[in-house]
Amino acid sequence: MKKLYTLFLLYMLGANVNTQAQKFSTTEITRYKQQAKAVTIIRDNYGVPHIYGKTDAVVVFGLMYTQCEDNFKGIERNYLYQLGRQSEADGESRLFEDVQLQLIADSADAIKDYNQSPPYFKKLMDAFADGINYYLYKHPEVKPLVFTKFKPWYALMFTDGSVAATETGGVSPRETQAFYSADNKTGSVYESKPLIKDDAEREIGSNGFAIAPSRSASGHALLYINPHVPFYFRSEVGLNSEEGLQAYGAVTWGQFFIYQGFNSHCGWMHTSSYADVGDLYAEKMTEKDGKWFYEYDGKLKPVIIRQLKLNVKQGGKYSPHSITAYYTHHGPVIASRDGKWLALKHNNRSYNALLESWLITKANNMAQYKKAMGLLANTSNNTVYADDKGNIAFWYGNFMPKRDPKFNWNLPVDGTTPATEWKGLHGVDEVVHVYNPVTGYIQNCNSTPFTSSGAASPDKTKYPAYMAPDGENYRGINAINLLSNAKGITLDGLIAKGYDKYLAAFDDLLPSLFAAYNGAPDSTKAKLAEPIALLKQWDRRTAASSVATTIAVDWGTLMFRAITAAKPGEGSYQVKRAKEMLQTLPANQQLEFLNTALQNLQKKFGTWKMVWGDINRYQRPADGLTFSDEQPSLPVGSTSSLFGQLPSYVSRTMETNKRYGYSGNSFIAAIEFGPRVKAKTIITGGQSFNAASKHFTDQAQGYITGEFKNVLFYKGDVLKHAEKTYQP
Repeated sequence: MKKLYTLFLLYMLGANVNTQAQKFSTTEITRYKQQAKAVTIIRDNYGVPHIYGKTDAVVVFGLMYTQCEDNFKGIERNYLYQLGRQSEADGESRLFEDVQLQLIADSADAIKDYNQSPPYFKKLMDAFADGINYYLYKHPEVKPLVFTKFKPWYALMFTDGSVAATETGGVSPRETQAFYSADNKTGSVYESKPLIKDDAEREIGSNGFAIAPSRSASGHALLYINPHVPFYFRSEVGLNSEEGLQAYGAVTWGQFFIYQGFNSHCGWMHTSSYADVGDLYAEKMTEKDGKWFYEYDGKLKPVIIRQLKLNVKQGGKYSPHSITAYYTHHGPVIASRDGKWLALKHNNRSYNALLESWLITKANNMAQYKKAMGLLANTSNNTVYADDKGNIAFWYGNFMPKRDPKFNWNLPVDGTTPATEWKGLHGVDEVVHVYNPVTGYIQNCNSTPFTSSGAASPDKTKYPAYMAPDGENYRGINAINLLSNAKGITLDGLIAKGYDKYLAAFDDLLPSLFAAYNGAPDSTKAKLAEPIALLKQWDRRTAASSVATTIAVDWGTLMFRAITAAKPGEGSYQVKRAKEMLQTLPANQQLEFLNTALQNLQKKFGTWKMVWGDINRYQRPADGLTFSDEQPSLPVGSTSSLFGQLPSYVSRTMETNKRYGYSGNSFIAAIEFGPRVKAKTIITGGQSFNAASKHFTDQAQGYITGEFKNVLFYKGDVLKHAEKTYQP
């Protein structure tokens, strides 16, 4: 939760401190203007940009220009992160995030990839940079934090689109800082910790559903796209060229491909994957004559050294920092534990990753989609797929190294032996997958792929443990219950299922609480009788008008904090650990948690009988940060998906008494792939970042209630609802 909130805050921060003017040559300006004349942008009645041009490149130019119109700040923030330059804007607090990113992704490699790119793809990257730079040229009043000119190779530093795409092997920036700040490089400079991803992020991730023609009312395949990310993390857009590009969906700020969406023939939903795609190697070090060596295959090999140059903002000036970075043949050294250096082997940045993302956008059938995935370069995503031929499919991951299954790859492996080297990559058909399951549905909610399609789910025994280490979560259980017996599903029916507010975790939590209550002393029973009665009557669905929802969420949060963290390599998460917790947590502790939740409500609001919608609110401040109980807001009946609810609305107090949402459902889409594509979408709040615009919150109510707008996919429909037509 904390990590997502930090992303939200960084994303919304926008104090402009760089007063350097943007300078562009006459040649550049001429090139920008020529591309601008070739682009037509039509903003529809929700402010969504539909971009038209003869070539893919000019459409990319227009896309980047419209992204800047909507949210240049978000674009710059993403590239400050990807290039490891946040400390130039935010100061020393972000220095070792930057160090870690620069260790992992070398901009020199991106420049080399750009220079070696084929002409057609280089044109796309040129158009990417030109579109942003033309916006800065046309808007000199915009003062970037750091970047006064974007370069084409920047696109090759940000090739995925996920909310947390960087694989670090579980090493935090603090651990990297401890290593690079320590005098004793072979000391255990940081306490060893389980190498698992943050549990909260696992449980509040995204949902993807695919419905086969056999289960749909129309006889066509359906797809449901439901990412859970910090609010306003992506934009909604339509892309159209005369070179075969006709795609619609969500674009992560600063990227030129549709990350989650659809085209005329197929659609794709990415959920965050927890497949093991990066490994830490424990290197045995030796120092000789002031130089470092590491042992490998019975020999000593010299450590590779590179100087990282960083500028750290201090007041109105920059302070240069130089860090001596270390590498072995496995990768960058990012930490030290138990006397050994940890080198990270990864594939966080590659030319093929960006190329794959683009080719997916243009794929027109399953064969083309699989061919794009055959580049084997996407490191962080699962994919749920559907198309107009009635195909549905699911891949758990994409980039998947072949490794010796005898080793526990969730822990650092021995770096001294060739036995731990990767042995190539698994192919598209070798990773965990489902193609056209006889059960007629696919669901993935960041949980195990081995329950993704009921009886037609993949067989766990046929795959190595590193491919899919995670177990079941409560969202997965809820999705299975909703889809396993569903028939005649319509587009609106699919949306209704995606907005189902049942909290499956309480099927386990509440019986334990009721048993504890039944065995409690009479004095305790009398004290808790009324809230227990409300919880017994509750249907376990969140609602804005429900007091029971308020009690359950606050009590359940305390209960989940008592869950023991997963052990390294355990391969099982929320459901199993929750059940284990209930077997060991004393009954009186469960009741005490309930009492604490009630007391907290009483203290804050003067009564514990608060309906959920009075506490849980939607508000979009003009500055994106300053929430206020005194300003208008909307009641929200949802909660986070931590307890198994499919739609996610993560909220917290923001120096306020009430809770305000900051992460969860973002761009959501439901698509039917018939002869003509039919689709409905909704986004958080609205398309515009301008508080004075009618599109700032014109989708807020529909977002809360699940009332989606119709997608204007075809140009004739766009023209009927055109609000503004212009060229950049």
